[in-house]
Amino acid sequence: MNTYPDFSQKTIVITGASSGVGKAMALELASTGAKLILAARRKDALDELALECESLGALALAVPTDMRKDEDVEYLAAQAAAFGGSIDVWINNAGVLAAGALEDIPASVNEQVIQTNLIGYMRGVRTVIPYFKRQQQGILINNISVGGWFPTPYGAAYSASKFGLRGFSAAVKGELKGWPAIHVCDLYPAFLDTPGMQHSANYTGKALKPVPPVYAPQRVARAVIRLISCPRPNKTVGAMAGILRLSALLFPGISRAATVTVIRQYLKRADNIEYTSGNVLEPVAYGTSADGGWKKGKNPGRSDRNGMVIAAVAGIILGLGLARSKR
Repeated sequence: MNTYPDFSQKTIVITGASSGVGKAMALELASTGAKLILAARRKDALDELALECESLGALALAVPTDMRKDEDVEYLAAQAAAFGGSIDVWINNAGVLAAGALEDIPASVNEQVIQTNLIGYMRGVRTVIPYFKRQQQGILINNISVGGWFPTPYGAAYSASKFGLRGFSAAVKGELKGWPAIHVCDLYPAFLDTPGMQHSANYTGKALKPVPPVYAPQRVARAVIRLISCPRPNKTVGAMAGILRLSALLFPGISRAATVTVIRQYLKRADNIEYTSGNVLEPVAYGTSADGGWKKGKNPGRSDRNGMVIAAVAGIILGLGLARSKR
């Protein structure tokens, strides 16, 4: 049974709250009694989530927001400050994915991945920092994912956005030196069981499944609660995140080669589907749950074996790296 802290005096903004890990964050934080401002593009899903959060003891406000638009993000911050009297925590979480060979993905789709995943975070930070400085305090949480360390072949724009976020956040931390009560926390979860894969733009021509092991999004939500209670610069979620990070740092070439081999083998066997832009350009009506259902049997058999292969390869790479460091 979870014991929740009392966040009833905190106003918390969550972007990308309509599904997946953002929704999981909202529901977990609702049990702390916080004042929640829920942001995403899908108004109906946000309205339903706000009611659910209120039933758990929170005050909640749904603010439809497209993180690609300056005016939307500025309006979001203004609504949050008016609703809660301050902005104590801002969680940058909205994200999209485009899968496929770089030359097969339309340039407009890749550009919108960068707009949402990287520029959207930058808009959020640029907008909320003045509020934090006026208050002399605040917590910014950037949900970057292990993709900020480990590149994803056939997801080049996604990797570019996540690597960019890591550098961006490091630069912001430098700029905030001298503001001890303003914290910037980077979150690096491993692969998650969310609807994100169903939402993704897909130009592989194959049905996509996440690589196991996949972690429940509620684990990330609980990590967020711990970060709000005790801020720290970086936090990984899931053992696989740490393994992949060290593997990429110690042996980037071997890690990349192993990953692309497994992906290509999977794509050869996967079911054929048509190309889709998913939710990258416009929101989609499906997939409004926190969980993606992958832990409940959507990805048995080959997908599990692929995950074990990647885990084994990552472990071998890490072992070799540690052996080399000892030598």
